[in-house]
Amino acid sequence: MSNSVMTLNRHIIEQERLYPHATGAFTALLTDIALAAKIISYHVNKAGLVDVLGAAGTKNVFGEEQAKLDVFANDIMIRSLAYGGKLCAMASEESGGLIPIPEDYPTGKYVCLFDPLDGSSNIDVNVSIGTIFSIYRRVSPGDGPGKVEDLMQPGYSQVCAGYVIYGSSTMLVYTTGTGVYGFTLDPSYGEFVLSHEKIKIPKKGKIYSINESYYDYWDEGVRNYVRWAKSSKTGDGPMNSRYIGSLVADFHRNLLKGGVFLYPASSKAPRGKLRLMYEANPMAFIVEQAGGKASDGFRRILDIQPEDINQQTPLIIGSREDVEIAEAFIQGKRKA
Repeated sequence: MSNSVMTLNRHIIEQERLYPHATGAFTALLTDIALAAKIISYHVNKAGLVDVLGAAGTKNVFGEEQAKLDVFANDIMIRSLAYGGKLCAMASEESGGLIPIPEDYPTGKYVCLFDPLDGSSNIDVNVSIGTIFSIYRRVSPGDGPGKVEDLMQPGYSQVCAGYVIYGSSTMLVYTTGTGVYGFTLDPSYGEFVLSHEKIKIPKKGKIYSINESYYDYWDEGVRNYVRWAKSSKTGDGPMNSRYIGSLVADFHRNLLKGGVFLYPASSKAPRGKLRLMYEANPMAFIVEQAGGKASDGFRRILDIQPEDINQQTPLIIGSREDVEIAEAFIQGKRKA
């Protein structure tokens, strides 16, 4: 491999050198996540050739049907992270609570929350899906098993957040609070290679992403925003509607091209539907580091104090100006 190629491992090590007291534990933790992503990517790419498609016949903590790959990806993430001695606890959207480190294994100073396979309803139709992860430092005293309080921290306390998108290529995007970096999995190396350095989201985009089948269930502010986005009143013509139905895929497109993703509250889901800890917080950390914004329509996502590990929230996320316009409509400050 050429010395000019910046791999994920090399990049993390160079970033860690900026902190004289770093122990290498964080580098090892991200390496474990990258390994899990490679394994999941391999099996996602074989979907249709081996028996990984279809329903698993089980439901997650939210009562949603699990796909076979959901269960597989969750198992891979847990196995990859549980035994390295870097975590004191984990939590998964598929498990819905604290996942302890197995007895007789060392514990560390971090916790990791993850959505092992976001957008899994799209697996059977070969649409991009992803893995989302969020890392915090433990806050409970001592060096034993982690506690729920270690997981229940507001988003601004994250030390790292990222996602992996399994699409035409597999790409890992992450931030530690010093910018957003994207790495593409190069099959010839078997390594994630730096492909997108210091990603910045455009201040204003032309894309809005929302599931318009819920139109009748939204309040008037959200409806007014959608009517405005479709109209010529935007200043440069109607915005383009692009909705994949996979948060990672919709977010990734808007991160690179500009735009806004909305999953607002509705009469069917008054508190929203997306998970604060597993989806909204990590994506909010990433988008803010890229110069964008994330809101529940009234509050900054990263300022929300979680009350439950499975808490749900409305989410408006993307280009700063687009989010602020959507907020103004949701708050009743603008009319269509």
